[in-house]
Amino acid sequence: MEYRIFEAEHNSLKYRIEEDYPEIGAYLWVFKDGKDIMDYLQNDISICKSFALKHFGVPLDVWKEIKSD
Repeated sequence: MEYRIFEAEHNSLKYRIEEDYPEIGAYLWVFKDGKDIMDYLQNDISICKSFALKHFGVPLDVWKEIKSD
């Protein structure tokens, strides 16, 4: 099973969303200077993006899907 991954940069922070199994949801990580400083588990990718917008001001249009290894 291939999972989707998204990344964004905003206000000197980097954000990453990774899908997990559907029954688990998706993780939103926040990085500063290459270090994971916060993480959040949400139900899906769209909720992660909305959470990042509401709590960190990350615009919805800056997210880029990246290829997983």
